[in-house]
Amino acid sequence: MDLGLNEEQEMLRKSAREFLSKECPKKLVRELDEGDSGLSRELWKKMAELGWIGLPFPEKYGGNGGTLLDLIVLLDEMGYNIVPGPFFSTVVLAGFTLLQAGSEEQKQNYLTKICSGEMIMTLALTELDGTYLPESIETVAEAKGEQYILKGTKLFVPDANIADFLLVAARTGKSANPADGISIFLVDAKSPGVKVTLLKTLGRDKLCEVVFDNVKIPSKNLVGKLNGGWPVIRSILRKATVAN
Repeated sequence: MDLGLNEEQEMLRKSAREFLSKECPKKLVRELDEGDSGLSRELWKKMAELGWIGLPFPEKYGGNGGTLLDLIVLLDEMGYNIVPGPFFSTVVLAGFTLLQAGSEEQKQNYLTKICSGEMIMTLALTELDGTYLPESIETVAEAKGEQYILKGTKLFVPDANIADFLLVAARTGKSANPADGISIFLVDAKSPGVKVTLLKTLGRDKLCEVVFDNVKIPSKNLVGKLNGGWPVIRSILRKATVAN
């Protein structure tokens, strides 16, 4: 596919192919594919040092200020080399969500750690029917004082088994329109009541079931507007389609 790349993007493509051919040989890919985590911490650290994880994010959050096309070039090379790990879930699904809807405090606290490679994150969206539709979201977050109580089950959540935090789409209000009343929350994956189970899939692609059993979430962990999460999710899904 002719992407009409500029000189810097051609250099990124070339350097990425050279790096990955050396640092991510097929032997390593097979080993990670057969393991439960699918992650090489050493490779992840090196990609962070190269600025790849922070590529599309502003410099003030530790990123490189790149474009979506820059990211597509890099993802294309990663796909060519079948690079395992949580890059797509952390950068595209979670990182772009925080960039678009997160508060300045959340961006400083979480997006900077994503860019540095310190934090792995993913988006917990789909449920029993496996669709990307607002009416499928039945996980509930109920306000209780200065916190929310999260109840429900998410399915096919990528890389949840190694994530530090989850961005969870939950229903916080009732409306005739299913797209209304959905909010996004930052949830510590180690919170009491969070249970993550790696699913056995044919692709061995590290998809998980995540159960939230009365998980307490601080109100400050609401990402974006209360009941205004679906437009954000829809935007991220569009970006994910383009980047994928």
